Amino acid sequence: MTLGLVGFISISLIILCFFFTLSFIENLLEGDKRVAIQSRIAAIVCLGLSLFILFSFLLVAYDL
Repeated sequence: MTLGLVGFISISLIILCFFFTLSFIENLLEGDKRVAIQSRIAAIVCLGLSLFILFSFLLVAYDL
């Protein structure tokens, strides 16, 4: 994998994280707790995956 592909995947996951965060806030204000919890978990997973992918690629690519 090249840095371009890793960057694209990571940026896509960060955009999804932002979307799920906005969905979480919207559902929390509407009072739909089940969907709000699911959106919060999805946002955390997307952010964690994007940071993990970047960090692991940097460790492998630059042999740190």
